Amino acid sequence: MNQGLMAARVCVAIPRSLLVCGFLFGLTGCLEHAPSVSAGVPTLSASLIQQAYAKASNTNSEDQFGIQVALDGDTLVVGAWKEDSSGLNGIQTDNTVGDSGAVYVFTRTNGTWVQQAYLKASNAGAVDRFGVALALSGDTLAVGAWQEDSAAAGINGIQTDNSAVDSGAVYVFTRTNGSWTQQAYLKASNPGASDLFGSALALSGDTLVVGAYQEDSNATGVNGDQTDNSAGDSGAAYVFTRSGGIWSQEAYLKASNAGAGDRFGSAVTLSGDTLVVGAYQEDSAATGINGFQTDNSAADSGAAYVFMRTNGSWSQQAYLKASTVDAGDVFGSALALSGDTLVAGATGEASAATGSNGDQTDNSAVDSGAVYVFTRTNGSWTQQAYLKASNPGTSDLFGGTLALSGGTLVVGATGEGSNAVGLNGDQTDNSEGDSGAIYVFTRSGSGWSQQTYLKASNTNEFDYFGSSIALSGDRLAVGAPGEGSNAVGLNGDQADNSASNSGAVYVFQ
Repeated sequence: MNQGLMAARVCVAIPRSLLVCGFLFGLTGCLEHAPSVSAGVPTLSASLIQQAYAKASNTNSEDQFGIQVALDGDTLVVGAWKEDSSGLNGIQTDNTVGDSGAVYVFTRTNGTWVQQAYLKASNAGAVDRFGVALALSGDTLAVGAWQEDSAAAGINGIQTDNSAVDSGAVYVFTRTNGSWTQQAYLKASNPGASDLFGSALALSGDTLVVGAYQEDSNATGVNGDQTDNSAGDSGAAYVFTRSGGIWSQEAYLKASNAGAGDRFGSAVTLSGDTLVVGAYQEDSAATGINGFQTDNSAADSGAAYVFMRTNGSWSQQAYLKASTVDAGDVFGSALALSGDTLVAGATGEASAATGSNGDQTDNSAVDSGAVYVFTRTNGSWTQQAYLKASNPGTSDLFGGTLALSGGTLVVGATGEGSNAVGLNGDQTDNSEGDSGAIYVFTRSGSGWSQQTYLKASNTNEFDYFGSSIALSGDRLAVGAPGEGSNAVGLNGDQADNSASNSGAVYVFQ
């Protein structure tokens, strides 16, 4: 497997209207504005039509355009975390700052997509990886740069002291009359080297959640002691709110059973006053809802934590595990939340089941992946469904990215290897390893069924189609950071693969 993209699949995040994508195992995810959905919201049908094939305006090998996508109405945002320009004066061709990262904004008018903006960090630095996580809500965009190095703390601090290597940062941009400006530069209240603040994002209106899955404090719960770094890589999540254009930190969240190496904050998703945080390497052997958290005999089984906000105060509502727990399943590696429905991916799950609610006990398809659907009634959560791909295969990583809107769920499987092209092709010829695939499920009553199997229009080995997904109404955007064409802009030639890992994004309606 392409090692650069293995590293890329360590984040998620996050990413945006009716989207949640989280932390892909092996990646992110993501983030992600997921408001409650009314019955009037359109859903994705089984007849998807490709509307656009998007490339960067400065396509280069190894930029990995499409590592993250965010979509809200007629605005599409794409991250290219390994883009190399300095960003000075908006010049895109000066590739002197390797892996600094860039973000591209596209808008649609009368059915036609055009690039609206090219964004860089205000302190673009080598290997900062700006664009590794995205979250979009209306005219506000948050961008994570998980390997940014400044030792600043809080809001709009000094950006030039690079003494906290890989501490991470988040940049907030706002749009006025079609023009984007940076509104804020956010750091953790306790920045530490290698914390990777900004590895996952969720944005809803004036609330922004930031994951830092390698934060080290041994605190538990809400607003605990941040200074005792004796629980390495336990992870944390930070909640920021905006009032009158000014951002401030509202809460510092830890797991109720924070443990070294749990990586709490690897995925985050937000809907109104409900926040869910994933910890894909949490180790307890509990199953289901609010089980016993202290038996750490199922290493890296994973967990998800539900928090609720009341009058500005956050508290933990639930502790969720898979219905069948196995070591290495990494439950919570991706998350999606829409109203009272939560979806959690487990890319390491190994059953050979297909479809909805199959046999979970036959672990003959290692790392095929699974998705678990939970619903909430009167404050109590229950598992509604256990979903598998129609063609589960070893190392397919089904569930590594997720997008949820009402009764429509989109699932990415970046390791899927069929050579099919487009909609509902032949799933059985696995001659294009790690080309990637997308699966669309819909809910009727309480039952879920697969409607669509989707591949790129130019399927190729190691394209990782589905590494990021975003869903807004009846429109779907899919990133393929390993795609290799040298096309530039919109709807160019897909066939010349001379720019390896330049990346592409596909928009469907």
